[in-house]
Amino acid sequence: MTLPYAEVIGDPVAQSKSPIIHGFWLEKLGLDGEYHKTHVTTEGLADFFASRKDDANWRGCNVTAPHKQAVLEFVTDRGRVGDSIGAMNTIIREPDGTLIGTNTDAAGFFGPISDLDLIDKKVVVIGAGGAARAVLFALSRCAVGNVTVMNRRPLPAAALLAKFGLKGNVVGLDAPLPPAALIVNASTLGMVGAPPFEPDLSAQRDDCVVYDIVYSPLQTGLLAAAEDQGLETIDGLEMLVGQAAVAFELFFDAEPPRQHDDELRALLLR
Repeated sequence: MTLPYAEVIGDPVAQSKSPIIHGFWLEKLGLDGEYHKTHVTTEGLADFFASRKDDANWRGCNVTAPHKQAVLEFVTDRGRVGDSIGAMNTIIREPDGTLIGTNTDAAGFFGPISDLDLIDKKVVVIGAGGAARAVLFALSRCAVGNVTVMNRRPLPAAALLAKFGLKGNVVGLDAPLPPAALIVNASTLGMVGAPPFEPDLSAQRDDCVVYDIVYSPLQTGLLAAAEDQGLETIDGLEMLVGQAAVAFELFFDAEPPRQHDDELRALLLR
């Protein structure tokens, strides 16, 4: 018997911890199912989805960099995610083979900061790619104040501020970080194989929260610098597990057992 399965796709994808997360939940719930990781290039996306849409055992996939915007052309967008966030990280296959795209990144990002008072507070976001879109979308629902986007190319970053109705400005990656209540690295900077990101945080107040969505390595240069300065930090596992929880329920029609999060985190840190 072939088991129902889901997977994560990306280029690269070897660093993904999603199979550990979904496999942990499947085992805890005693469900028959599997979750894999599959290397897919941008050029291979069309063939990948063509092969999966006719596979009745395939429940869908998570999407990681650099495909979160490219997948829009291969799926049905019932929730108008393309118009709102402009990026997808989760694709679900319906029984008739229809592929539905959605985004669980925004919910996953927001979970760890849901208790912060960000109304009219200054925020810094590093990056303007697919993950940054989800981050800025979530922030636009929090009534934040001025948002500074740091990015190599200014025009895409400025376009995102306008898209989400956020007041702010755009600076280069080499610019000093302005004082902020929240700093979010929504780029691949600091990830294994990517350039480091270790900015000067000396201008930040003691109540600044530093959030890095990179989880490979878990202790990035940004988080290490923040901890050295005594700032509160949120690492990439928080968002990773949060967005995975929403996707898991869509794939396997079961609520993940979040009461085991401490055990799961210990497993992910091995």
